[in-house]
Amino acid sequence: MHGKLLIVDNDPPTCARLASMLATHSPGVRWQTVPTEAIEQLQRDDFDVLLTEVCVRALQVQANHTPFELNGQATLEVAAHALCAGDYDFIARPVELESLVHAIARAVEHRRRNRELQRPHLVRGYPRNRGELVGTSRPIRAVHELVRRIAGTDAPVLLLGESGTGKELVARAIHEASPRAAGPFVALNCAAATPTLIESELFGHVKGAFTDARRARDGLFVEANGGTLFLDEIADLPLELQPKLLRALQEREVRPVGGSLEVRFDARIITATNTDLDERVEAGRFRSDLMYRIDVVRIDLPPLRERDHDVLVLAEHLLERYAAPGSAPRRLGEEAAAKLMAYDWPGNVRELENCIQRALAITHHEEIGVDDLPAKIRDHRSERVTLSFEDTASLVTLEELDSRYIRKVLDMVEGNKSKAARLLGMDRRSLYRRIDKLEGS
Repeated sequence: MHGKLLIVDNDPPTCARLASMLATHSPGVRWQTVPTEAIEQLQRDDFDVLLTEVCVRALQVQANHTPFELNGQATLEVAAHALCAGDYDFIARPVELESLVHAIARAVEHRRRNRELQRPHLVRGYPRNRGELVGTSRPIRAVHELVRRIAGTDAPVLLLGESGTGKELVARAIHEASPRAAGPFVALNCAAATPTLIESELFGHVKGAFTDARRARDGLFVEANGGTLFLDEIADLPLELQPKLLRALQEREVRPVGGSLEVRFDARIITATNTDLDERVEAGRFRSDLMYRIDVVRIDLPPLRERDHDVLVLAEHLLERYAAPGSAPRRLGEEAAAKLMAYDWPGNVRELENCIQRALAITHHEEIGVDDLPAKIRDHRSERVTLSFEDTASLVTLEELDSRYIRKVLDMVEGNKSKAARLLGMDRRSLYRRIDKLEGS
């Protein structure tokens, strides 16, 4: 069940016995015998479930838990009173471990789903586009051209790129350049919620489908009718939901959770991930048939370090965007510009945006200087592969140089073989053979 549980009972042996029983099922079990101390602990820690007695009913005013009542009077009247008073469940003594574990597991899931339903920004939190795809480098021009060419179609699009490269921005650009621009742009982050919530969000649910389903609700597929549905972090979609998503994309219809009727939808599907999806397929963590369905048009978004002078173009754009109302935009000093150009930007455009916002917040000058930049950018030293021909002893064979370069590229992309193969200009099978040879040498 993996939830945090607080047991409150005035009998220490009872608390110790229950904690021991439940410890193997949940590492977060705590117990208290004094109500005031229990209240303090509830205020300090975030517990999923409170297992208590009717004699400490005052504990249940604490909002961040799902209350259970543990009682020796196994009568219908006592149980009804407990449930009417706000308890999630009623457990009669003597306690059966299996029943208790199942009941608490349901309560943990109930509490987590309840909290997620109250925080829709976890799955819908995509701000409106605040600008165009800024840049003039060859890689970003290629993205512009591909967006222009595919915008008028309904072909599914898969956006690949490191975190912070602007995948959501590109998805919006495709939508806004398409005949569906007047329709909704609906987004879901597949990594930001539990499988149960994702299923309900995507496909909808009927009234009574689960504890908190007090009314029927359309899913995001239906909400996106006439527009675009953007599924971010698609590689993190739980494996058990992938067949249902595949069927929805094939049939263009969904069945709400708890329902028996299919609902048609008309939406363009754009997906995105910063993960090597090919490797996920090979590892059995992503269905190959689903990948073929979403990978009709693939757009690789270049990292900022491969976009040449776009760093300065973007920096100037961001200085203008975040200028204080009524004031002239700040300028970027020559030394600060050199530091920005030398930095590798592992966080890409998002990291640059944070850097510029920070610089504007702390500077007292019209010109952004080196001291206004974060320390990791001020102190960064670029790594360069250099060759010395001063001494023939330093020279190496082409094979050795080739091996060193492959190792360097693999290190730079953190072992991502698909990305390394693209950078090296070879297919993945060839790269695998080279790696096997390197490891065997």
